[in-house]
Amino acid sequence: MVINGTPINIRLLFMNEQTNIQTRKPKPDWLRVKLPIGESYKQVRNLVDTHKLHTICESGNCPNMGECWGAGTATFMILGNVCTRSCQFCAVATGRPDAVDPFEPVRVAKSVKLMQVKHCVITSVDRDDLKDGGANIWVETIKAVRRISPGTTMETLIPDFAGKWENLQLVINEKPEIISHNLETVRRLTKQVRVQAKYDRSLEVLKRISTAGVRTKSGVMLGLGETEAEVIETMHDLISSGVHILTLGQYLQPTTKHLLVNNFIHPDTFASLKEKGLQMGFKYVESGPLVRSSYHAEKHLF
Repeated sequence: MVINGTPINIRLLFMNEQTNIQTRKPKPDWLRVKLPIGESYKQVRNLVDTHKLHTICESGNCPNMGECWGAGTATFMILGNVCTRSCQFCAVATGRPDAVDPFEPVRVAKSVKLMQVKHCVITSVDRDDLKDGGANIWVETIKAVRRISPGTTMETLIPDFAGKWENLQLVINEKPEIISHNLETVRRLTKQVRVQAKYDRSLEVLKRISTAGVRTKSGVMLGLGETEAEVIETMHDLISSGVHILTLGQYLQPTTKHLLVNNFIHPDTFASLKEKGLQMGFKYVESGPLVRSSYHAEKHLF
């Protein structure tokens, strides 16, 4: 067979395709997702559909959407939907983001109000193209939620602001109930998984949040090729940085362009890591195959 003047070995091409398919590990039974049910979920679902509201819960196909919505928790993303970074685990588009929308904070706050969200999680793309890294939109969003939906508590899942601490401080000054920043993976894999991020810079972010007296949270994905000893070392680094709340979940490949799953971690291992985390001194540990950053977020207010 010839394509564009180049001979193609069909048999070899087919074999290569089969090899690529075989490298993707089948999901085990314990990763089956429960269908969302319940009256609270249905009410939120109707509000979202009627008012065309946007949440990361939906766009990210979160496996816990039904459970979280039923508990009055939802996650929103600000600063657009195009990221300046190219993390190899994340399905968010990478490229040149649009200009900052000054009306976004009020729109998000109105969505929180309409959905009657008791506890909202707000996250964002990385905006390394902005001098403030998007910190001022973060500040305005926190203020807008407090003004428009004063009964709602907040967790802000923030980027590292490229280590520009004056921008991080702007968010810290607003004192949301929880500030989280995900370490995502162990030290050895950071450059591969979080291309433009730095392990120690993320630890410094968390340390500064904790030192300021704000509840501090971080999350790590498992199944990228880390060893259990490396996970334990990472947990020690987090507790030493003052982190109060830890989430541990299974990495799942969002598209064929992203990192392959190296291995699926058994629920028993997650349970063991939870016990070890509590023994280390974490106030709260969410650990399981389907755990995501905002899973049971409303319980982390302790």
